[in-house]
Amino acid sequence: MASGPVFVYILVIGKYFTHGSGQDVQCSLGHFPCGNITKCLPQFLHCNGVDDCGNQADEDDCGDNNGWSLQFDKYFGNHNEMTSSYSFETKTSECLLGSVPGHCFCGGLQLDCDEANLRAVPSVSSNVTIMSLQWNILRKLPPDGFRKYHYLQKLYLQHNKIRSVSISAFKGLHSLTKLYLSHNRITFLKPGVFEDLHRLEWLIIEDNHLSRISPLTFYGLNSLILLVLMNNVLTHLPDKLCQHMPKLHWLDFEGNHIHNLRNLTFSSCSNLTVLVMRKNKINHLSENSFAHLQKLDELDLGCNKIENLPPRIFKDLKELSQLNISYNPIQEIQADQFDYLVKLKSLSLEGIEISNIQQRMFRPLNLSHIYFKKFQYCGYAPHVRSCKPNTDGISSLENLLASIIQRVFVWVVSVVTCFGNIFVICMRPYIRSENKLHAISIISLCCADCLMGIYLFVIGAFDLKFRGEYNKHAQLWRESIHCQLTGSLAILSTEVSVLLLTFLTLEKYICIVYPFRCLGPRKCRTVTVLILIWMTGFIVALIPLSNKDFFKNYYGTNGVCFPLHSEDTENIGAQIYSVTIFLGINLVAFIIIVFSYGRMFYSVHQSTVTATELRNQVKKEMILAKRFFFIVFTDALCWIPIFILKFLSLLQIEIPDTINSWVVIFILPINSALNPILYTLTTRPFKEMIHQFWDNYRQRRSLKSKGSQKTYTSSFWVEMWPLREIPPESKKPAAFTDPCEMSLISQSTRLNSFS
Repeated sequence: MASGPVFVYILVIGKYFTHGSGQDVQCSLGHFPCGNITKCLPQFLHCNGVDDCGNQADEDDCGDNNGWSLQFDKYFGNHNEMTSSYSFETKTSECLLGSVPGHCFCGGLQLDCDEANLRAVPSVSSNVTIMSLQWNILRKLPPDGFRKYHYLQKLYLQHNKIRSVSISAFKGLHSLTKLYLSHNRITFLKPGVFEDLHRLEWLIIEDNHLSRISPLTFYGLNSLILLVLMNNVLTHLPDKLCQHMPKLHWLDFEGNHIHNLRNLTFSSCSNLTVLVMRKNKINHLSENSFAHLQKLDELDLGCNKIENLPPRIFKDLKELSQLNISYNPIQEIQADQFDYLVKLKSLSLEGIEISNIQQRMFRPLNLSHIYFKKFQYCGYAPHVRSCKPNTDGISSLENLLASIIQRVFVWVVSVVTCFGNIFVICMRPYIRSENKLHAISIISLCCADCLMGIYLFVIGAFDLKFRGEYNKHAQLWRESIHCQLTGSLAILSTEVSVLLLTFLTLEKYICIVYPFRCLGPRKCRTVTVLILIWMTGFIVALIPLSNKDFFKNYYGTNGVCFPLHSEDTENIGAQIYSVTIFLGINLVAFIIIVFSYGRMFYSVHQSTVTATELRNQVKKEMILAKRFFFIVFTDALCWIPIFILKFLSLLQIEIPDTINSWVVIFILPINSALNPILYTLTTRPFKEMIHQFWDNYRQRRSLKSKGSQKTYTSSFWVEMWPLREIPPESKKPAAFTDPCEMSLISQSTRLNSFS
C-alpha cells in the first residue's frame, strides 16, 4: 500500500547520493592555519589539548580575552582587583585609629564596620585610609559626613538603605580613589555631589533607583576611569555625558531602561575604551551614535530591542576588538556591515537569525572568536579559529550525528525496525488462523513502521556522506528538498502508525467490551478506513511543504529533519502546527489507547469472577494483563517524553539541546521497532505457526533418518506447513478468527485467545 511513495522517496534520495559530495573545498574552508607553517587544521581541533600543529599554534588564544579583560589589566593592573575590592582588605596589624565603635574591627589604618547595625557614619581617627560600612542600615548621607577623613582612599557603602545623598556628603575626600554605592535606594544625585573627588578613579553605583543623570552630576571627577551605573531605572542619557570626565575609559549602563542613543550622547567620551549597554531597551541607533569613540575597544549592545543596524554605524570604530550585538531582534545584516572593524577579534551574534548570512560578511575580518545562534553558521566563517556553538545537541561541526552512540544506534534501530516489519509483512499472509481483514491492518501498520526504519537509514547514510565536514554542508542540507522529504517521511510513518494503532485498539475494544453491539467487520469498511488513515498521514506530512511563507523551513530546524520545534519561538506557524500534531492528534490517540486497554482488562476481570475454573482463569488473566501492560507501556515510553517536551516548550522553559537527539534517535523509533513483536511475533497464531513448522521439520528429519520414501506435495508452502489435524484446543475460536463474529463467546475466552 505504501510501496509507491516509498519508491519515490528512495529514488529522489538515491539520486542525490550519486552526485558526489559537492564542490572541491579549499584548505581555508572550515580550517585554520598553524602559524607560519603551511599547514591547515579543522576548526574542531582548536584548543583540544593536543599539539596538532607541532608548534603549539593550535593551542594559542583558547580563551576569549579580548575587550574589557585586556583593558582592565591595562588600567587597573591585577584582574582580580575588581572582585577583591568589594570585600574589606583586612590586615593583621595593630589598630592605629584609636578607639573604634562597638562591633567594628580595626587593622592598621583600616576600619571594618560591616554588619554593625550602624545608623550613622562612625567617628574615628582622621588618618583612616579604608572604611567599609557594608550591610548596615544607613538611610542617608548627611552634609560633611566624611569631611575630616582627608586620607581616606576607599569607601564601601554597599547594601545599606541609603535614599538621599547630601550635595556636600563627600566634601573633603580629596584622596578618595574608589567609591562604592551599590545596592542602595538612591533615586537622584545632585549636580556637584562629587565635586571634591578629584582623584576618584572608580565610581560604582550599581543596583539603585536612579532615574536620571546629567553631565553636571559628575562635575569634578577629573580622574575618573571607571563608572558603573548598572541595574538602575535610567530611561535616557544626556548629551555630552563625559563632559566632566575627560579620563573616563570604562562606562557600564547594563540593566537600565534606555531606549535610544543619540548622536551627541558620547560626543565628549573620546577616551572611552569599554562601553556596556546590554540589557536595556534600545530600539534605535543613530548612524553617528559612536562616531566619537575612536579609541573604543569593546562595545556591548547585547539583549536590547534593536531591529535594524544603520549601514555605516561602526565606520569610526577602528580600534574595536570585541563587538556584542547578540539577542537582538535584528532582521538582516548588510554584507559589508563589519568591513570597517579592521581590528575586530571577537564578534558575538548569538540569538540572531541571520536570514541573509554569507561568507562575504566575515571574510574581511581577522577574527579569533565568533559566536552564532546556530552552529551551522560556522560554515560561513571558516577562517575563524574558535566558532561557537559547536553542536545543537544532534549535530556538530564535524558530523550530522554528533555522538558515536547516535551514529551506531541509528543503524542498529534502522536494521531492527526494517527487518522486523518486513519479516511480519512476508509472514502474515501465511498464518492460517489469522483473520484476513485483521492481517491487512497489521501489514499496513508494518508498512508505516518500516518507513521509520527507512528514515533512520537515510539519516545514517547522510551522516556517512558528511562525515568530518558537516559544517560545510549543514545549511544547504537543512534547506534542501532531500531533508524536507526525509522529514516528511518520518512524520508520515509516525502519524499513520499512531492512527492505525488507535484503529486496531478501538476495533478490539468494541468487539470485546460490547460484543452484542458489534458490527461484523467488512472488507470494504476496513479498506476504506485504512485508505483514509494513509491519506491523513500524507496530508499531515505534506502540508508544511505547501506554504513556505507560513511554515518556513519546517523540517529543517535540525540536522535530522524532524520537526520537534521545542524552542523555535520565531516561527509561530510551525510551532502551532507542531503543537497541533503532538499535543492534539497524538495525545488524543494515546489517551484513547490507554483508556481502551484499561477498559478491556477491567471487562475481562469482571467476567472471570464467576468462572468455575478460578485458578486457570486467574492465570490467563495475568497473561492478558502482561500483554496489555507492555502495549500501553511501550506507547507511553514513546510518547510521554514528547508530550512533556511540547508542554515545556509552550511554557518557554529552556530544554537542553541533547534532549532532541535522544527523542529522535532513541525514543521515537521504539513503537516502530516493537510493534512487530507485540502485534505479531508474540501472538498465539504466530506461535502456533512456528510450532507447526518445527514439528514438521522434526518429522521430516525423523523420516529421512529412517530412510522413508514418503513424498510431499510440490508446493513450497504446503511442504513447509502441510495440512495437519488441528488439536482440539486449537479449534477453539480465537479473537483473530473474527473479532466480532464470535460475539456469543465469553469475553475471557476471546481475550485469552488474543493473548
